[in-house]
Amino acid sequence: MKPQDKHWNIPPRIAPEADSALQAFPPLLRQALYNRGFADDASARAFLRGEPSHNTDPFQMTDMGIAIERILHAVERNETIAVYGDYDVDGVTATALLVEALKHLGANAIGYIPNRFDEGYGLNNNALDDLKAQGVKLVVSVDCGIRSPNEAAHARTLGLDLIISDHHHPDGENLPAAFAVINPKRHGDLYPDKDLAGVGIAYKIAEALTILHPSSFILDSLLDLVALGTVADLAPLVGENRVLVKKGLRQMSQTRRQGLFSLAAVAELNLKKVNAGHIGFMLGPRLNAAGRLKEALAAFELLTTSDVFKAGELAQQLDMQNRERQRITREAQTRAEEIALSGDPDTCLLFAAHEDFNPGVVGLAASRLTDKYYRPAIVASKGADETRGSCRSIPEFHITDALDQCADLLVRHGGHAAAAGFTVRNENLEELVSRLKAIAGEKLSGTELKPTLTADAEVDLSEMRPEVYEKGLKYLEPTGYGNREATFVARSVKVKSSRTVGAEGKHLKLTLEDSKGVVHDAIGFKFGERHKSMPPRVDVLFVYEPNEYNGRVTYQLNLKDLKAANGR
Repeated sequence: MKPQDKHWNIPPRIAPEADSALQAFPPLLRQALYNRGFADDASARAFLRGEPSHNTDPFQMTDMGIAIERILHAVERNETIAVYGDYDVDGVTATALLVEALKHLGANAIGYIPNRFDEGYGLNNNALDDLKAQGVKLVVSVDCGIRSPNEAAHARTLGLDLIISDHHHPDGENLPAAFAVINPKRHGDLYPDKDLAGVGIAYKIAEALTILHPSSFILDSLLDLVALGTVADLAPLVGENRVLVKKGLRQMSQTRRQGLFSLAAVAELNLKKVNAGHIGFMLGPRLNAAGRLKEALAAFELLTTSDVFKAGELAQQLDMQNRERQRITREAQTRAEEIALSGDPDTCLLFAAHEDFNPGVVGLAASRLTDKYYRPAIVASKGADETRGSCRSIPEFHITDALDQCADLLVRHGGHAAAAGFTVRNENLEELVSRLKAIAGEKLSGTELKPTLTADAEVDLSEMRPEVYEKGLKYLEPTGYGNREATFVARSVKVKSSRTVGAEGKHLKLTLEDSKGVVHDAIGFKFGERHKSMPPRVDVLFVYEPNEYNGRVTYQLNLKDLKAANGR
């Protein structure tokens, strides 16, 4: 199986009536707005400003009212409240956010994040036993719990009140029997935005608390955490997520959170100029590294400490763990590729399980296989009795639905359309692999599985000028999953120079010239291999962006794909 070529999709030109309605905006921004579904001035301005398009009252969520009453009751009686999170960035930021909000309201609140290796994902009975023994009366889950009916029943037998807040897909209408279940994806929930991350729902709980219990606490101070968790968890940057992340980036640029300063320092990031990409590629991976290799408490402590020296030590620790995580992931990806491709080379689903795989990086290895081969991919760590798998998928295949069809074989599972996780007894592993491959084959065979890159318009390089970005395209930020960057195609441009840069020649540096003699620098990350067979003229699909180096700002083409000219 070879890495898949990409199909380029260029939407139709803007309709004349929309072009007229959006006349106040520059032409390329106009086209980009139209491609994203904005065809009138008012909706376009609301989108660019990051204004909500619907009622965001948190009490629209089912069970929010009774959950807030129970939390406030605990505050009044000084009951210990445990906020129980997940070990990824979404779960850690959600835990830190809710603990911080509760403490500002005078609550006796503690954070609890399970160890990936000892306890696994989500609620577990031993942890609930320990919390009960510590005198906890109320547990509020964040970013987990929606598929934990047994654990919810156990909490009830212990006399623990459990409030579940989660954004993962419920198991149909089979909800855990908790004191309250807050999840906009649950059947019949009236909240209009279903795509909030776990930290976004934690923020809505904090918002609801301040409505019923007014205080001097400023909610906006939590938005840096919302931005971190939302972007790192790949929640779509549209709707309320866009609103929260846009505000959160502004808050992050002026944050007083000591841990963020320290983390940005080790990542060599200027927080004054932070964007969603910096979270996805610099801050998020470092915060995730703790939970992937050891335990996520270091990330939680970093985000909640006010001690300068402790924050510095923790940031250095996370940076070192991230380097180690990168090495382990590379090794796991190579081995997983060998295993997954050793059987049927034309398989519709890639599956690799091994005793040596670190459970903390199997999701990253699966993600890289999906990116490279454009197939659903599952990489699993095989233990003595059970195997824990992490899944990544493509738009054509809903991976959690597929796992639902194998529920009788699984100890537990859950996730989204594009990513999921599961635990399976080893005696059921072979049957699970067989069944998942059959489901994928039935769904995907006969389909041309080819990744599609969508560009906003075909342009001449001469149209790419600094003011095009500064006075137009930059207002599409924050961009990322669900709200892609403005992307363009230029045809038959001359390659004036080509060289590799970076460690082991991993990246590609080009100088490109169009028919009018306009020259642009271009960078192709992870495109170093293309240098060996570079044609004299190429078609390029790219993002036009600023590049700051040593305090000097230039503009470049960030290549997302390139082909020999006329190689459509």
